[in-house]
Amino acid sequence: MRRLIESTLVSLDGVVESPERWSRFDEEATQLAMQDLDRYDAFVMGRVTYERLRANWAEVSGNPYIDRINAMPKYVASRSLADVTWNATLLGPDVVGAIERLKAEPGKDLVKYGTSRLDGALLRAHLVDELRLWIMPVVAGAGQRLFEDVDVFSLDLTLIDVRKLANGSAILVYVPG
Repeated sequence: MRRLIESTLVSLDGVVESPERWSRFDEEATQLAMQDLDRYDAFVMGRVTYERLRANWAEVSGNPYIDRINAMPKYVASRSLADVTWNATLLGPDVVGAIERLKAEPGKDLVKYGTSRLDGALLRAHLVDELRLWIMPVVAGAGQRLFEDVDVFSLDLTLIDVRKLANGSAILVYVPG
């Protein structure tokens, strides 16, 4: 059975929006991100993340990280999109059921970038198996915050791993209880 891993870049002040503006990826972080991609064979994302990543990466080639992401299947939760491109499939009106079916299929784990309203439904349904928070040593100042659209009072997380990076970042890995 596949697992759903949420991997999110977070500033010290809890911002997750527009990490391309403030995240710091040196050689070590880039290598770890590439290694993480080996664990996954498909992406799950909400509409906003899909539209932002597609706009920024769909036409990019020659970057090994982006090339791998461009080639991977993507599953998009959206109430407003009628169709998708970029090797993507809409999950349909029953997102929880669609994710349950994807997790039951054989294959590598699924990855979800970013936090959004979709996380509330996935966490309530106990479909997120692991949260990988890449804490970046920057203060973004403004933007959408981690778990901004999630009922945090029902969120019970257990820290299972911590990795410090030379650039001052830390990767905190939690499992929801």
